[in-house]
Amino acid sequence: MARVMKTMDGNTAAAHVAYAFTEVAAIYPITPSSSMAELADAWAANGRKNIFGRPVDVIEMQSEGGAAGAVHGSLVAGALTTTFTASQGLLLMIPNMYKIAGELLPGVFHVSARAIAAHALSIFGDHSDVMATRQTGFALLASGSVQEVMDLGSVAHLSAIKSRIPFLHFFDGFRTSSEVQKIEVMDYDDLKELVDYKALKEFRDRALNPEHPKTMGTAQNPDIFFQAKEASNRFYDAVPEIVADYMKEISKITGREYKPFVYYGDPEAEHVIVAMGSVTDTIEETVDYLMKKGEKVGVIKVHLYRPFSAKHFFEVLPNSVKRISTLDRTKEPGSLGEPLYEDVKTLFYGDKNAPEVYGGRYGLGSKDTTPSQIKAVYDNLKLSTPKDHFTIGIVDDVTNTSLEIKEKINTAPEGTIRCKFWGLGSDGTVGANKDAIKIIGDHTDMYAQGYFAYDSKKSGGVTISHLRFGKKPIKSTYLIDEADYVACHKQSYVYQYELLEGLKKGGTFVLNTSWDSEELDRNLPGNMKKYLADNNIDFYTIDATKIAMEIGLGTRINTIMQSAFFKLANVIPIEEAIKYLKEAIVKSYGTKGEKVVQMNYKAVDSGIDALKKIDIPESWAKAQDEKKEEDSERPEFVRKVADVMNRQQGDKLPVSAFLGRENGEFPNGTAAFEKRGIAVLIPEWQPDNCIQCNQCSLVCPHAAIRPFLINEEEEKKAPVAFESIKALGGKSFEGLKYRIQVSPLDCTGCGNCADICPAPKNALLMKPLESQVEKEVPNWEFSTTISEKKDVMNVETLKGSQFSKPLLEFSGACAGCGETPYAQLVTQLFGDRMLIANATGCSSIWGASAPSTPYCMNGEGKGPAWANSLFEDNAEYGFGMAMAVNHGRNKLAKIIEELLEQDIPEDMKEPFEAWLKGKDDAKASKAATMGILNAISKGCKNERASTLLKEIEERKDLLIKKSVWIFGGDGWGYDIGYGGLDHVLASGEDVNVLLFDTEVYSNTGGQSSKSTPTGAVAKFAASGKKTKKKDLGRMAMTYGYIYVAQVAMGADKNQVVKAIIEAEKYPGPSLIIAYSPCINHGIKIGMGKTQEQEKRAVASGYWHLYRYNPLLKEQGKNPFILDSKEPKESFIDFLMSEVRYSALKSTFPDIADELFKKAESDAKERYEIYRKLASE
Repeated sequence: MARVMKTMDGNTAAAHVAYAFTEVAAIYPITPSSSMAELADAWAANGRKNIFGRPVDVIEMQSEGGAAGAVHGSLVAGALTTTFTASQGLLLMIPNMYKIAGELLPGVFHVSARAIAAHALSIFGDHSDVMATRQTGFALLASGSVQEVMDLGSVAHLSAIKSRIPFLHFFDGFRTSSEVQKIEVMDYDDLKELVDYKALKEFRDRALNPEHPKTMGTAQNPDIFFQAKEASNRFYDAVPEIVADYMKEISKITGREYKPFVYYGDPEAEHVIVAMGSVTDTIEETVDYLMKKGEKVGVIKVHLYRPFSAKHFFEVLPNSVKRISTLDRTKEPGSLGEPLYEDVKTLFYGDKNAPEVYGGRYGLGSKDTTPSQIKAVYDNLKLSTPKDHFTIGIVDDVTNTSLEIKEKINTAPEGTIRCKFWGLGSDGTVGANKDAIKIIGDHTDMYAQGYFAYDSKKSGGVTISHLRFGKKPIKSTYLIDEADYVACHKQSYVYQYELLEGLKKGGTFVLNTSWDSEELDRNLPGNMKKYLADNNIDFYTIDATKIAMEIGLGTRINTIMQSAFFKLANVIPIEEAIKYLKEAIVKSYGTKGEKVVQMNYKAVDSGIDALKKIDIPESWAKAQDEKKEEDSERPEFVRKVADVMNRQQGDKLPVSAFLGRENGEFPNGTAAFEKRGIAVLIPEWQPDNCIQCNQCSLVCPHAAIRPFLINEEEEKKAPVAFESIKALGGKSFEGLKYRIQVSPLDCTGCGNCADICPAPKNALLMKPLESQVEKEVPNWEFSTTISEKKDVMNVETLKGSQFSKPLLEFSGACAGCGETPYAQLVTQLFGDRMLIANATGCSSIWGASAPSTPYCMNGEGKGPAWANSLFEDNAEYGFGMAMAVNHGRNKLAKIIEELLEQDIPEDMKEPFEAWLKGKDDAKASKAATMGILNAISKGCKNERASTLLKEIEERKDLLIKKSVWIFGGDGWGYDIGYGGLDHVLASGEDVNVLLFDTEVYSNTGGQSSKSTPTGAVAKFAASGKKTKKKDLGRMAMTYGYIYVAQVAMGADKNQVVKAIIEAEKYPGPSLIIAYSPCINHGIKIGMGKTQEQEKRAVASGYWHLYRYNPLLKEQGKNPFILDSKEPKESFIDFLMSEVRYSALKSTFPDIADELFKKAESDAKERYEIYRKLASE
């Protein structure tokens, strides 16, 4: 067939070949594998056919364990079945992998290999997950590039069918799964010819079927289990030749050479590296570089890792090799060496003429691996005594495993254009750059590559796009360290990052800024001005933010900056670029409506016209940075670790930086030191209009706007601009002033505070960040010195709660996030005695993404103790915390009981007796604790009593009743963690569950969950979800002893406060389900109106508010209280206000109306059930 070249990422390549051979796909979303299954689902929804002439049946399960079970069942019943997964997800599949392999079923797992959470979570790539499956009996096939994924993915399916052995086809998570490359696409007609149809028929004939019944999965005793296990050896023995034969067939079709092991390098090489995955392309580049310098080096690329074929390895190994270095992308603590190292060592065991074998680790958690590091590996092999068990890519100054890089080399092919783009998460930069690569790749004869690096914040974090273009294939599987073109899409980044590092002499720099030439001279850092002058940089500016605002695109500057790139980079003629950009706009934004398309068209034209060339003054060559005095108030950890990481320089931190933190712990409250300054507009307080309701503080997703009460003494110390007004609220407020203060550099500019302000004349006006910084930064700094005044008003009220310092501040959540306001409120109410178990997901990422820890401490050094275990086990994790606390406190009670039996003064007994009586009440235990600590400080003459007092003092941290909270999203609570959640709630233990209901898997990109309502478009529901939303709250109510509430802050703020307080006080399990608008919803009025959207959800009957309090039953009352009124607003209008619904109208108009009617009917039925419950 004719060669078809397309630009795509590794996941798309895997999905393309997997779809060809798959009849059923059972999946569960996990980063970075999710898009493989999403693509399969979208193709199936649109009728795409596999090689058997049928669309694939894609089913999303409740967990990876469930997906593996479904794969097993589907295979045993005779359907060719595939799944896609990574990391912890793959580990959950291991039990079924043993079964699938043991039953010789030809399934295929495509795995974007990813790190396993240990001391910390890493969503990034290495081989830890795949290496945990070596014993399952699956064949393991490795691909090292996007093209190899396309070519070898088919080998996995073909070989599985022929050999009866299931295959795990893996490639590097992120580096390959998300790298965009121009590749040749395999044609389905070619692949169809390669299938062993006889073996396929035999597979189908063996299927479990009552027409010819048999029994599978028997229980075997010691008499036969061993023999039966060994009986399958012959199938494994046949795999290497089967794979080799199919690789030959693929080589014939493509012209690219494939073997189980491929050698690249000097035929008489003396030093060879053995590796697998994306690093092999980097090694090839390095080999080319070193061979030009006369060095005899090479690399063996491992493709078929299991079964490991010695025959095929020795066929490619040059006889001249004297030393071998293996590279493993995993760590196996306590072993004699990592897996590939041990395999290669074993190959040569007993061979007297064997080459010396050394091994090292690289690339854990997507650590970048460069040609300079690879050269260090070859240099190590030249030493008289090479280092064994080494590491590259890090500086290990503790156990000294790291190899020193003695020379920095550039191995990229001549003529490669390298571009870096610094963007802000959600400004569209990454999406636009993907379009740029596809435009260049698909419309020219040039090769193109794109890779996208992110911090772990949600939208609002930093993104760095690495793009390469050239006439030769691009094998540079590492970040750009020398660039021809750098663009910075956020003005404040000039102070935060080394933007120009690596920009070559005569290169181009584009800055999105509102500054004119004079302001640039005044505001640009000295080192940046000097670099621009010294390196003859072509410097351009554009005020893309202003243009986007004027056009109506808000902060999405991507299209403007992209057209500027095409004008300056000159990769293709600008006229052609405009044409292709506009075609891409229709494809990307067509479902969002014609208005959005037209706005983006305008943005293309504006980006070309608005560029300004800056003439660099001669004075810049002598510019210097102002010397900054080290801020001694910044904790050492912040200065030496967090600040370095926040500058995107974390790769430079040595191992010693983490001594004392080997268990992964980070100090609380580091987010407060970031001061990102990412907002465009922030609120300005209008004191004359303010009614002092504190609602703005309650709804702020980042705790960046707060009310402060100032006494006379504090007012004297305040800055001149720190304007305040008389505090209202009765006698307790006398003598106090009131002020609403914004932290300009922590605000993300969503505008929810200004939007919901109930004052007759708005007390908050959104103003440009630049206009506020000079005045409000000192004001904010002063406000942090003001004492908390929680005692002036009942903290268990809306207004009163906001005078309590939020112990969740400045998180990495999206601007306008619907989740964080609930969590923040909980910390204001109970934060000083909280333990939080947090399910993996959005709330764990905005809650603890290194180095940013937004959970912080109060003035006494107390605050939420937060931890994340996994995704699936969070309820059990929190339950375990509660059990430990209970055990400790029960022990403490026994000690106190014994103390009271001793001969001690009666007045000394009082606080201990009070504690025993009120230990399970927060207020009572706090009050008693003060007395107990006072008694301990006085001491006692009774020897036994003194010993007991000492034991109590050792356990003093358990005196105050702890509040155990379990946080997570609907993907956790409704799906993967539901079994555990149900069990923990059913246990009757006093734990509190706060479930952020976004109705999709938010963190992995918006996949459907059982919380997703009928008609919503989500990933794995491309044509709208057909089934109704699970009523988790009502299911919990059936136990009769669980406190349950459903809340929506924007609809009824007082009900939220009331529900959270009631839930925490309830002496048993509680479940609060909180409606949380999300960026994935595509809210048409924007994320600045998420609170308004919550209000509309309730008013239209889309969401309902209630509380179910079992304590009311004991009082003879109805435990169910329906807090929301009968809906009056249009349900359909609410659906149409979000793209997740309205998109169905344009993509599947024939079924949209039917599904929307069903969604409305489901919601009405739900309300009717609640109404009946309330009237019983």
